Amino acid sequence: MTSYAAKRLPVHRGAAGWAEILGPYTPGPALSGDLTADFTVIGAGFAGLSAARRLRQLQPTARIVVLEAGALAQGASGRNSGFMIDLPHDLASDDYAGAGDDRALIGLNRQAIAFARAAVEDYGIDRNFFDPVGKVNGAASDRAHAHNLSYARHLDSLGEASELLDRQQMRDLTGSSHYISGLYTPGTVMLQPAGYVRGLGRGLRDSGVEIYENSPVTEFHRQGGGWQVSTPQGRVSTDRIIVTTNGHLESFGVERGRLMQLFLFATMTPELDAEALRRLGGQSRWGITPSDPMGTTMRRIDGGQGGNRIITRTCAELIPGMTPSQSGLDRAARVMQRKFDQRFPQLAGMKMQYAWAGHLCLSLNGVAVMRQIDDGVFSGCVQNGLGTARGTLTGIGAAELACGETSAITRHFTAEDRPRRLPPQPFRQIGANAVLRWKEWRARQE
Repeated sequence: MTSYAAKRLPVHRGAAGWAEILGPYTPGPALSGDLTADFTVIGAGFAGLSAARRLRQLQPTARIVVLEAGALAQGASGRNSGFMIDLPHDLASDDYAGAGDDRALIGLNRQAIAFARAAVEDYGIDRNFFDPVGKVNGAASDRAHAHNLSYARHLDSLGEASELLDRQQMRDLTGSSHYISGLYTPGTVMLQPAGYVRGLGRGLRDSGVEIYENSPVTEFHRQGGGWQVSTPQGRVSTDRIIVTTNGHLESFGVERGRLMQLFLFATMTPELDAEALRRLGGQSRWGITPSDPMGTTMRRIDGGQGGNRIITRTCAELIPGMTPSQSGLDRAARVMQRKFDQRFPQLAGMKMQYAWAGHLCLSLNGVAVMRQIDDGVFSGCVQNGLGTARGTLTGIGAAELACGETSAITRHFTAEDRPRRLPPQPFRQIGANAVLRWKEWRARQE
């Protein structure tokens, strides 16, 4: 193709709580006027900023421009749960065990974590925003406990460590008697995602990368031997483009009809006062993923990460138009209030301070789109709900492809099949959401 025009731009619903709790933020400049660049990265989330960092490593003297539609960490990167997971985490399975080469994926995920850890050190990012504390799969039913046992056996077959926690250990950790057991794995890093992303942005700017915020890309087209990228107020003439817009890759006409645009929802409490903390008990930081992937994710954070707060995340909705509704957010917030009250009756009725929707993109066959999509245009998209680690990997890989480099990352992702074609509308949306609601009901205790 000679031209790629954005059919739609990102629309967010609800404040991005992770960014809000960090306090006031002054965005960088918007792109204005015309400039030239060796590389232009579209999108400044985990993938885009990782791509920019890898480009700086490979091409130290190159002019690198990053264009972000909104402010840093106000988009999907600031709306996830912050779990940077090293182990298999297949959301389509019953117990997260993958169907492919899990040892290879573990190695790649740990490469992403090492890349992020080096960025934290190089850029002086607050260590509270990158906490290698591990996570727990929480089980609230016999069925979910069986999932944990199955997953533990799978991890053991891979030579990976895990530890089963009993009901009392789970209560000592979380302050909740809701869970009957848990499976602790030590390799997950718990991010303050907004703090980490903004720290990346600050470090990249210090290294000479130009990041323009509130500069949505509306179109890019061929110009001579390169490309011209357009925003509402400016243009960039560039040799190579790296697209890291996750599901919005489809907005530019790439893999149309093959990407599932999914939204998950989250709420965050106000900062807990001394009395609430006394009633709550438990430890000051923990992360719980549900043993059933369709259950509820919970996190507790402390003052080093933005205040003593609890985050609840659940409810999934397929929205092909990528525009979540206020009614959908309101419904999810009501569900999450019930989930919170169920887990923490000692805090029941506490009004949430923030509620938001976060965009995920999945493919039916669980593949990413990390490849060259045109001459001089490369994609690091489709994270399958694993944006922190998978986004980091696809960003690195897209940068390496753009520089003509080959690595274990590029070999893995370029060997994947294309995303499988989705059923036609309206069956896609109606059918998928019916299945999601049924799975949520089945996992309602989790």
